[in-house]
Amino acid sequence: MRGLTAKAINPGGAQGRFGRMFPKLPPASYGSTQKEQFDNLSKLAAAMISSFEPPKDSKDDEESGIPALYTYFGQFVDHDLTFDPDASFQKQKDPDATIDFRTPAFDLDNVYGRGPGDQPYLYDDDGKRFLLGDKLTLGHAGARDLPRNGAGRALIGDPRNDENAIVSQLQGLFLRFHNRAVGDKPNFSFEQIQEWVRHHYQYVVVNDLLPRLVKASVLDSLKSGGAYDKNKLKVFKAGSSPFMPVEFSVAAYRLGHSMVRPGYRLNDAILVPIFPNPPQSDIKLPEGLTGFRKLISNWGLDWGRFIDIDIRPYDGKDGGVEQQQRLQFAYRIDTALVDPLGNLPPAVVSNPPPSLALRNLLRGLELGLPNGQEVAKAIGEPALSDSKILIGKGVDKPDQPLLEITSLGAVFKGNCPLWTYILAEAIQNQITVKIPVKENVTITTPQLGPVGGRIVAEVFIGLLFSDPGSYLSQNPKWTPEGAPNFRLKDFVKYALG
Repeated sequence: MRGLTAKAINPGGAQGRFGRMFPKLPPASYGSTQKEQFDNLSKLAAAMISSFEPPKDSKDDEESGIPALYTYFGQFVDHDLTFDPDASFQKQKDPDATIDFRTPAFDLDNVYGRGPGDQPYLYDDDGKRFLLGDKLTLGHAGARDLPRNGAGRALIGDPRNDENAIVSQLQGLFLRFHNRAVGDKPNFSFEQIQEWVRHHYQYVVVNDLLPRLVKASVLDSLKSGGAYDKNKLKVFKAGSSPFMPVEFSVAAYRLGHSMVRPGYRLNDAILVPIFPNPPQSDIKLPEGLTGFRKLISNWGLDWGRFIDIDIRPYDGKDGGVEQQQRLQFAYRIDTALVDPLGNLPPAVVSNPPPSLALRNLLRGLELGLPNGQEVAKAIGEPALSDSKILIGKGVDKPDQPLLEITSLGAVFKGNCPLWTYILAEAIQNQITVKIPVKENVTITTPQLGPVGGRIVAEVFIGLLFSDPGSYLSQNPKWTPEGAPNFRLKDFVKYALG
């Protein structure tokens, strides 16, 4: 297949290629005609959308043990790695000829753009610091919007990082992290600051994000002597010409869609849904999180509600919310998406279908992805039985029981779409984790198993080893100076400075 053998377009430049991890596996089919396939996948997609629930910040059985910021950090990472602007649902795709307009590397090109020489409007007059936008209120001190043009569009390396108010402010944190490093390291050149920031970011991806998402035994299988070893990679050997596997970008890494909450409390005063006024509900909801506009001035994030940076005792505020619920948690990795993602508003998608679940399934179909069972066999893992592929919330509830996939149609017998299979596999791989609120509080949390976990972990580790500038290539045992346990919360603390 071309994506596995061809050099990346313009190596070292701004484009790479999509390709396949398993080029010999046949594409899955879900009917004998195009209409049958669409109808069958539509039925599965509908079962993967939960019933409507308004946003809330009280205790929720669907919560995982993962602080909510990791959902949007995962989205940020995706934007760093991939960008395919052609999302037509009308024609068959050839992923080996599809351009990835992001470099397939953890290089923060979504932050740095093309650098101060080519995009000086992103930077201050010194050519080293990023420009920041207007001040925001009600969040942490120093909260700022992104810099914007007269139309309200963000002036940043990747416009997608302004698509909602959370990832927008996370982008702003990366700008502030860089700017603080410039102040703390006055003798560093711009390129040295860039490398320092990138290595800390990569370290968080490898040592914090991956262990939260992927089963420990999968990660351990990729290590020698406690450090990741490129010779341990089994299904993704990126080499000197890395590409972006569609099995990762179209299936495995879309795990984050199941982690999205219906809404979020941004600060003490503001609780908002991800989208306003769902069409199937009589409930009128306030302004949604949708972006690509100037941020509302009192929407500054209280980062302690998204990551465990400053756990405080419950003080009776927030309308009687329990203390541990000040810190919001991502939803569980399972085969359910919250209702707003089943009815994306026109401001988010301009072409049908409006269901994110169906869009994901159709994307896998048009790109010819194999089914989950075939991928499991190719990896050397026993495939899940149909009775273990359960559709719905990972927490079985009387009003929304988990369904065996074959109850949705005989076409899915031994033939589960890869994206759905990976999410169902997570339900079967739950661990108990401590909640970062107070001692002796635990919760069971699904993690990616031997198929989904291996795809995600090997792509992350493989891309880092294929990049000669990454910390894994330069020194796999490197740790941030004075902070060998550096995590996302430490990144946030440093940026807030």
